[in-house]
Amino acid sequence: MDNVLAVLNLGDFAQAFSKMGMFPVFDLAYYIVSILYLKYEPGSVEVSRRSPVASWLCAMLYCFGSYILADIMLGHSPLDYFQHNSHILLASAVWYLIFYCPLNLFYKCVAFLPVKLVLVALKEVVRTRKIAAGVHHAHHAYHHGFIIMVIVGYVKGSGVALMSNFEQLLRGVWRPETNEILNMSFPTKASLYGAILFTLQEAHWLPVSKSTLILIFTLFMATSKVVMTARHSHGSPFTLIESWVCHLLFGSPLAGAEEDHHAAAPTSPLKTKEELSDGARKRKAKKAE
Repeated sequence: MDNVLAVLNLGDFAQAFSKMGMFPVFDLAYYIVSILYLKYEPGSVEVSRRSPVASWLCAMLYCFGSYILADIMLGHSPLDYFQHNSHILLASAVWYLIFYCPLNLFYKCVAFLPVKLVLVALKEVVRTRKIAAGVHHAHHAYHHGFIIMVIVGYVKGSGVALMSNFEQLLRGVWRPETNEILNMSFPTKASLYGAILFTLQEAHWLPVSKSTLILIFTLFMATSKVVMTARHSHGSPFTLIESWVCHLLFGSPLAGAEEDHHAAAPTSPLKTKEELSDGARKRKAKKAE
């Protein structure tokens, strides 16, 4: 792969891209999209009016939840990342503008689809960098702990998704069925697969440089998320492969077969409300006669 990039003169570009600073432009996009998704959550606007402190804490979890969870797992203080004042202030400013800007002007601007697509792409740059950094950090702490590297990279990339139930409690909501482990979204699955790839690279089992892997995975993530956002899709590019692999290894039903099964399922013998009401009307007509 590195030889191909060298022929295309992309090796230097990959190296420069992997060393590009994320603050403030890319981090700003990450905070905007993250808090934008928070505002989409049912009841979040009401919480921001009723309890601004709870709303701010939720926003901080959306922006820094991955750092908090990874620090806990590696034995560091969960408040460690809050020493970065510039990041906290920037994320707080974004939270205030999205929830409290007059006439919702800031929200309308960043939620405008062409602008949102650019921000989503920039966010995926940060996600990929966080996965790589998480694996690298775990590698230094546990040099041969490959499972730990995968877990930390996965947590760093998944963000607040793995803490969604705790974040919901801050908003006064309890929905255990939305657990991300039970219903993994595309970014969470991609973070897991990315963590595996970066762990293989860190262990020198993947014949590709880290800068090249960062570039390729970033392009994949940004392209996938932009297309899914533009189409308002919540699917996953991995669905077909996952369906076949799970069918072969674990006996899970294929995605298409499961849909056919539900479609061909026999109708319930119990009468519907419409049928019951129709029968009641007929009985009343007979009595009248």
